[in-house]
Amino acid sequence: MTTTHDSGTYRPPAPGRPDIRQRTLRKDRWWLAPLVNALGLATFVVYATIRSFWGSAYYVSEYHYLSPFYSPCLSQSCVPGASHFGQILPEFPAWIPLAIIGLPFLLGFRVTCYYYRKSYYRAFWASPPACAVAEPHSTYSGETRFPLILQNAHRYFFYVAFLISIINTYDMVLAFQSTDPATGVTSFGIGLGTLILLINVIGLWLYTLSCHSCRHITGGRLKHFSKHPIRYRIWTTLSKLNTRHMQYAWLTIGTLILTDFYVMLVASGTISDLRIVN
Repeated sequence: MTTTHDSGTYRPPAPGRPDIRQRTLRKDRWWLAPLVNALGLATFVVYATIRSFWGSAYYVSEYHYLSPFYSPCLSQSCVPGASHFGQILPEFPAWIPLAIIGLPFLLGFRVTCYYYRKSYYRAFWASPPACAVAEPHSTYSGETRFPLILQNAHRYFFYVAFLISIINTYDMVLAFQSTDPATGVTSFGIGLGTLILLINVIGLWLYTLSCHSCRHITGGRLKHFSKHPIRYRIWTTLSKLNTRHMQYAWLTIGTLILTDFYVMLVASGTISDLRIVN
């Protein structure tokens, strides 16, 4: 039943939701945070989608720069040198992006992330739009029904994301080498791209290890921390990282885009890599 009062049409809240008669009790610009989140998340999704279907300018053979969007590159369609773990898959048809191997799991880990759920629930579904703001939906089922019940897969996506972080770390280590195109000799080298890849990997590890699932794996289900001092120490450290999980989530969105964009510019010949050593 709906009733009318001095602030407009009133719709009873869904079971378990707060009964807020006013449209909002907030006096500040509460809509600004959801708007910024929506723009930031949409930018990442659009950019990642475009680049995953781009199919080129993702590897710099001279400096071993591989875009994190295309890692690991396991298809025979990959450009020479980009397959750091071999080409164990056949050539992909043009309609299948090379980034399909790792990027879907990377996105799956982030989509089901506890912080990102809060962010896009508020930004796109307005559920709820903000604290002390009336819920616009007449029903609420939470994450107990399809498709949102699939959010429980986050703990499984973590294992894949952990593996991908290891792969990205290996890619970064290879970026400390440079190959002379004339002689084919490989030697130690550092460029601006190397540092960007390093910053990206550090950010990825901070985001991955600060995940709630990682924290639960190390210290969850323990009844007596005193009997597991090593796990308790690890859990304590990860708990400190967990307090900044939101910041790491946004940091890695920025570093992923920056890393891929820089690799694309160098690989396409638009710019030259700024070399620091060799």
